[in-house]
Amino acid sequence: MVLKVFGFPTSTCTRRVGVVLEELNIPYELIVVSLPKNEQKSAAFLEHQPFGVVPYIVDDDGYEIYESRAIARYLAAKCGSSLLPSPSDLHKWGKFEQAASIEQSNFDVFAASIAAERVFRPAKGLTSDENIAQRHTEALAAKLDVYDVILSRQRYLAGDECTLADLFHLPYGAMITKIGINLLEDESRRPHVARWWKDISSRDSWQKVKDNLPLTSSQ
Repeated sequence: MVLKVFGFPTSTCTRRVGVVLEELNIPYELIVVSLPKNEQKSAAFLEHQPFGVVPYIVDDDGYEIYESRAIARYLAAKCGSSLLPSPSDLHKWGKFEQAASIEQSNFDVFAASIAAERVFRPAKGLTSDENIAQRHTEALAAKLDVYDVILSRQRYLAGDECTLADLFHLPYGAMITKIGINLLEDESRRPHVARWWKDISSRDSWQKVKDNLPLTSSQ
């Protein structure tokens, strides 16, 4: 039995899981849950993911888990990957958890809000609020100025090795960059962020899933 990902190919959270699967060379099958058809709100789906959002996975032994970051941690721990430092190395583990918290509190909350106004709402035929988008863009710019200080001292957010905390930035970072928000690539203002972003966004794992998570993977 191969690991199954119940998600949508262009979903940011589904691709967050996908990049980790590719990093770890774990074969998987994508079971498409149609977001346009609201299949994630069906009774059958809610039995597995009670919040009605994608993705969730069913591992090859039948184990189920949802929430993209939790899934990523589970997979990395299962494989013993350095993408997730072991709690037995308390200092590395602490720096990883610090970096993971930085991503959720200082990046995702703003990047996701920008995407909501400039990508998701227009795609649904809804009116976006440019004031909200601009406010979150300015807030994210200020946060990334701090990132640049951190990354001037080390290669990645948790130290000199890439971890899940870095990879977690990829889906929304790529989305806002694609629509012309140049915060991650501005070498003149944030040279260390630009170097870091070029590094993580050029990884083979991300190249495989950056546009659509493949339906199957068989490393």
